[in-house]
Amino acid sequence: METTTISNRAEFAQWAIERSRAIVAEQGSNLALAARDMDEGQIAETGNALGQVIVDALLEVFDGLLEEE
Repeated sequence: METTTISNRAEFAQWAIERSRAIVAEQGSNLALAARDMDEGQIAETGNALGQVIVDALLEVFDGLLEEE
């Protein structure tokens, strides 16, 4: 995993945008496939998984910020 130093809000915003794009690129295809198949259960499951990956990434950064205090 790559370490990034975030010194201000603008850097955090840029990191969040880049990380979100990467997550959607990695996970979004599963959601698109579920939508194409019109499988509501699979759409919900895949959407929840995508949301969890985003939450995990944000918590990882938050935990990193706490370590510096």
